[in-house]
Amino acid sequence: MNSDLLKKVKKGLFDNIVTILFVVLCLVGIKLSGQPLSFVLDELMARVARNSFLVLALIIPVIAGMGLNFGIVIGAMAGQIAVIAVTHWNIIGMKGFLLCVLISTPLAIIFGYLTGKLLNKTKGQEMIASMILGFFANGLYQFLFLFLVGTLIPMKNPVLVLSGGIGIKNTVDLKDTIKYSLDNLLNNLFKLSMYEAVLITLIIVILYNLYKIIREREQYIKRIVCLSLSLSIILLVNILPKWKFTLEFINVPIVTMLVIGLLCLFNIFIVKTKLGQDMRTVGHSMQVANASGIKINKVRIIAIIMSTVLAAWGQLIFLQNIGTLNTYGSHEQVGMFAIAALLIGGASVSKATNGQAILGVILFHTLFIVSPMAGKNLFDNPQIGEYFRVFVAYGVIGVSLGLHAWKKQLLIKSKSM
Repeated sequence: MNSDLLKKVKKGLFDNIVTILFVVLCLVGIKLSGQPLSFVLDELMARVARNSFLVLALIIPVIAGMGLNFGIVIGAMAGQIAVIAVTHWNIIGMKGFLLCVLISTPLAIIFGYLTGKLLNKTKGQEMIASMILGFFANGLYQFLFLFLVGTLIPMKNPVLVLSGGIGIKNTVDLKDTIKYSLDNLLNNLFKLSMYEAVLITLIIVILYNLYKIIREREQYIKRIVCLSLSLSIILLVNILPKWKFTLEFINVPIVTMLVIGLLCLFNIFIVKTKLGQDMRTVGHSMQVANASGIKINKVRIIAIIMSTVLAAWGQLIFLQNIGTLNTYGSHEQVGMFAIAALLIGGASVSKATNGQAILGVILFHTLFIVSPMAGKNLFDNPQIGEYFRVFVAYGVIGVSLGLHAWKKQLLIKSKSM
């Protein structure tokens, strides 16, 4: 019994080594930075609201066995094309944001379809193919906004167009159009603090756990649920009241978090549908899927279209929160940072969940917040913290892919023995 438990613990540690490493790094970084926890939590709330949708957009292609979709940058470009159009027409507030959604959706569907067609030609090499495709699409995107706007595409707008009359400016201020259009949608009616949000969440978790205890028959799962219930009650009764003063001054963007919650529910729901089951079958084994009569290429294209559309919407959420569009740079790191966050949460190229995505966003951006000050306090040089951010983004992808390849080799060896 002890031997089986030890094996499970070792497997758990091995499977989650990247997540454990980043939990330790975050705790050390918070300590070394010396920044108030209220500041860290306030910044973290803004970043979680800003970036979670983009990370969650990666899950469906993973389920379909297409790995990590570096091509979400193409969806981000679709969103940015819509933002530039709406800014040119000077449509402000929620109307402008909804019009961005309306314009970006058909563009993202077309881009996703073409991406899916290409990835069907490169089965087994989807990640590198989607990365190279992103670079190619970026070239077309820059050609569009640096050369075609002002020549073939007439546009006379001093807010957007360069002084020479050709090309879009490098930076576009969204203050007068869609800035905070989603984040502040219900602020006039009521506001929700982080303390209230955590309180509501814990109550929901407790009620759900009680429901599971009543309905669940398997004793092993009942024990886990009871443990979760106990921890939730301890947090609610003993720990949360002590944090009230810190948490009640941090505002939660209600509508944005609700939208993120809806995407989480959609990812859960889609797996339970016929299409979702087909995706899982294709992701598990294309040979089995083919023998079952599933149209593999069609399912893969639908998965990429969904991911691309969600990425376009995610980029709109990101930009309305930032309030500034870097025309030629806002989309470039989207794929890299979103994938790094997903992997930090414990996901792999073959398995990803909503929980891993959200956890990854929290850990990744906590490190982003504290690393400059931690670098300054430790080495008397804040630039080291900035370098560490880039190192983390690329390094975690390399380490995670290396671990995945190693696990695959170990699995093959164990089967051959």
